[in-house]
Amino acid sequence: MEKVLTIAGSDATGGGGLEADLKTFQEFGIFGLATVTSIVTMAPKTGKHSVSFLEPALIQQQIDSAFAGPIDAVKTGLLPTKDIIELVSCSLQHYQKKIVVDPVIGGKGTDDFIHAESVEAIRHLLLPQAFITTPNLREAGILSQLGELTSKNEMKKAAEIIHSLGVKHVVIKGGTRLSLDQAYDLHYDGVNFTFYPHPLIDTDYNHGAGCTFAAAITAALAKNYPVVEAIDLAIRFVEAAIRSGFAINPFVGHVWHGAYTHAEKRLEFKNYEQ
Repeated sequence: MEKVLTIAGSDATGGGGLEADLKTFQEFGIFGLATVTSIVTMAPKTGKHSVSFLEPALIQQQIDSAFAGPIDAVKTGLLPTKDIIELVSCSLQHYQKKIVVDPVIGGKGTDDFIHAESVEAIRHLLLPQAFITTPNLREAGILSQLGELTSKNEMKKAAEIIHSLGVKHVVIKGGTRLSLDQAYDLHYDGVNFTFYPHPLIDTDYNHGAGCTFAAAITAALAKNYPVVEAIDLAIRFVEAAIRSGFAINPFVGHVWHGAYTHAEKRLEFKNYEQ
């Protein structure tokens, strides 16, 4: 069985972060390992999110534990400080298999989790090691230093700039922010631009979609899917997850990571009345 490591923040409400990664890996029939970089919590009365960092030494110990055996692919998520980014980059320096970088800069309903010096560390330390990076429109605008991206042509320009930092494949998630008739994700491999159109889904229950998308790509790559097929499968996986999203509490609604495989029906236990 393939083994995949996520190095990411923990989402206490369970929809994003390494919780989303591990749930997605499971749906792909892959064994997931995790290194926790931080913990994102939510105030139960206001819905405000906060992030707490783990000490770098403890993060290093987790990474060392994960790499006690072979790992087939690595995904990074929230790396909230420059020191943590440097640590992760150094730890992966000699890793010879595929690394997927989800450059988490902020989250729904939050202020930015990381700031300018950390963004620069992602650009110059982590992205050159990545096989694929999966920024959303806002993150792509920050990483490319183009600011807000408002068109498909601007997505292309941002993808070229991000690719020039050393990453082999750039996948920009268009989502609903372009105000077009469909959502568009863009893949750029240094030569070809490929847009993936897919339906807009009118829902607020989409927390965790970005993490799940990057995790699905990572899982597919670990199973040796070609890049184009991995991206296409991840889009379909997340589309199903968003369509089946539901409210977790009064403030957030999460995607359902098991929707594509109908995980809710996997074990049909009868509910007995007491």
